[in-house]
Amino acid sequence: MLAIVLSAVLPVLITAGLGFIWARYRAPLPSQQLAPLITEVATPCLVISTFMRTELTLEAFGAAILGAVTATLLFLAGGYYFLRFSKLRVRTFLPPICFPNMGNLGLPLALYAFGTEGLSYAIVFFTVSSVGNFTIGQAIASGTVNWRGLVRLPLIYAAPVGLALSITGATLPAWLANTINLIGGMTIPLMLLMLGMSLGSLGVVHLRNATIVSAFRILYGTAVGVAVALAFGFEGTLFAGCILACSMPSAVYNYVFAQRWNSGAEDVASVVVISTLMAVATIPLILSVLIPLVR
Repeated sequence: MLAIVLSAVLPVLITAGLGFIWARYRAPLPSQQLAPLITEVATPCLVISTFMRTELTLEAFGAAILGAVTATLLFLAGGYYFLRFSKLRVRTFLPPICFPNMGNLGLPLALYAFGTEGLSYAIVFFTVSSVGNFTIGQAIASGTVNWRGLVRLPLIYAAPVGLALSITGATLPAWLANTINLIGGMTIPLMLLMLGMSLGSLGVVHLRNATIVSAFRILYGTAVGVAVALAFGFEGTLFAGCILACSMPSAVYNYVFAQRWNSGAEDVASVVVISTLMAVATIPLILSVLIPLVR
């Protein structure tokens, strides 16, 4: 079991670590150019190529969406009351509690731990979380909803296209399918490199507050994942994927939005860094429980 867990975790840590080292000791990669390439081109191709290789039923897809939406609402409600009780700034700390790193970290972990089916469910959770972050997350940070940014998010169009291909069993021309697979294949390595580079460039301030929020993000997130999986009767890969997705550390995009809207970017960066470091310890433990439930 240890070998299986390490085979899922170590490739992720090593690749992200390479990005961290590169950002610290070499010229950092141009993140302003890479980030749009990943989100607008590579990720939609990954979504379509993954669904093309997975026989995902409409019922399973709907269950995953229901679980992801429910989890996000519970993150919002629980995070709000926790911050009010802790007397921490809601506008600053609620987004990093609500929106975990289901992309840079969640997708590769789901792939290596649970295969293509696990990646398919992780993509559903990632899509719902991304939509929530671009709407609710930005609304919390800025005070307004950026509907234009959501409409321009290619991910929300790639998901139904991929789902349609999966359900109908339709095939694309070989040249197009191979192109999509090739471009989609660069998504996960680039995501992990970008995660490592982001961690290498972010600092930590107000260690106490960041540690409290980070611990709540992971512990409460894991508890929500278990509760949602049990409440909806999830089984197998969907059960494990729901818990894994909800237990992720805070997403880097929370820092991007906080910086853009001047809502405590340094504090959010601290939560991103500390929660990710905590996840290095918690993820192997969580996978050691989840993997036997699937295999």
